[in-house]
Amino acid sequence: MTHQPLPAKLVMGFLAKDAALVEQIRPRLRALYGEEDLVLEPFPFRFTNYYKEEIGSEPVRAFVTYKTLILRESIVDIKLKTNEIELEFAKEFGTEGLRPVNLDPGYMTLGQFFLATTKDQRQRVYIREGIYVEPTLYFQDGHFHAFDWTYRDYQSEEYIRFLEKVRAALRREI
Repeated sequence: MTHQPLPAKLVMGFLAKDAALVEQIRPRLRALYGEEDLVLEPFPFRFTNYYKEEIGSEPVRAFVTYKTLILRESIVDIKLKTNEIELEFAKEFGTEGLRPVNLDPGYMTLGQFFLATTKDQRQRVYIREGIYVEPTLYFQDGHFHAFDWTYRDYQSEEYIRFLEKVRAALRREI
């Protein structure tokens, strides 16, 4: 007898050249994933210069969740679709090969927050079609905590505070 895990909450991270671009993409994602639930409006991204050449020197970060819960394995299809959207916007902005936006889909369970990625590392689990998931945060003693490999920005107080609100919403929903 197989056991299906509880559904998860889709969390979409945006890293974009500006807030206007985030607002331009949100309706497209709503059409795909349904009504938005919780939103962390765009704010300056100050954690690394890694994306400077691609996105610009003053990128913004934002997060959106959706009311419809997802099956965990659907994160592969979601990541593949967000990769397509990134490429479409690169073409639209005439920056093929350089993305003006980086979309980071992940999902929240009551115990952990996972990010989807195309890059293999020791802590990432391969799912299919070139997509891995990485346990990014774990929930213990009433709060999220980072792993050794967790990106610095996901260890920040503002991200943790938002993601704890997401977890509370998920708890009410399931």
